[in-house]
Amino acid sequence: MTEWIPFEEGEYWVAHAYLVAPDKSAIALENPVIEIVKGPQGRRYLKGQGMVYNLMVVELLEENDTLDILLDLGGEFKFYLQRPQISAGKLFVPDVKSTLQFAPQQPWSQLSVEGFVEKVGKLKRIDT
Repeated sequence: MTEWIPFEEGEYWVAHAYLVAPDKSAIALENPVIEIVKGPQGRRYLKGQGMVYNLMVVELLEENDTLDILLDLGGEFKFYLQRPQISAGKLFVPDVKSTLQFAPQQPWSQLSVEGFVEKVGKLKRIDT
C-alpha cells in the first residue's frame, strides 16, 4: 500500500466507530482506539480495537458475509474502512463483551463530515 495514513505513530482515541454490514445493520464499538505503528521500511500501519458484545457480531454476520467500519476521529477526520480484517472473542454468552480488533486490507477512504453523517444516518443499529 502507498502511504495513506495522515497521522504520526501513536495511539488515537476514536470518537465514534461502527461495525457495518452491507444491509446497513450496525453496532457501535465501545471505547474504540486506533494505533499507528511504523514498520521496518518506515511505512506506517494501522490497527484498531473496540469492545463489542460477541453475539451482536454474530447477528451481523448471520445475514452478511462482510463487514465494514466507519471511524470518526473528530473534526474533519472521518473514515470508511472497507472489509478490514476482524478478529474478536469466541465466547458467545449474551452479556459478554470482548475486544474486537481490526486492521485494514486496503487504504481507508476519507469522508466529508456530511458524507459521514449521511452514512451514519442510514445505519440500522441493532445494539440500541
